[in-house]
Amino acid sequence: MRAATRMYYPFKNMLTTQHMLLVLTTWPDRASAAAFAQRVLEARLAACVHIGMPVQALYRWQGKIEQGEEIPLQIKTTQARYAEVQAAIQAAHPYDVPEIVAVPISEGLPAYMNWGAAETEPLQRT
Repeated sequence: MRAATRMYYPFKNMLTTQHMLLVLTTWPDRASAAAFAQRVLEARLAACVHIGMPVQALYRWQGKIEQGEEIPLQIKTTQARYAEVQAAIQAAHPYDVPEIVAVPISEGLPAYMNWGAAETEPLQRT
């Protein structure tokens, strides 16, 4: 949400019962990270995705210590959409075992939490 722009938000007084999650994952490069972020936003699986600066990852893999550059993603979604987010990551990710960690968001600005819940609701087909 842009700080300089006032947005009309029809759900600003709605108290959400949706449990928001912050899903953490990494991708091997910025282009694939951006493509995945676009995909989950278009599918309404996420309200917002932050693409971070490259990080140097060191990890154990198959008995050896490995290292490489990765692009971190922070995906804001709801508990109700988590299984779909996880499945989307697993289907699109090039790693055998991608990092997928969901952290519950226990508190937050009510308007932001409501916005996140509303933006991840599936669209009703008419």
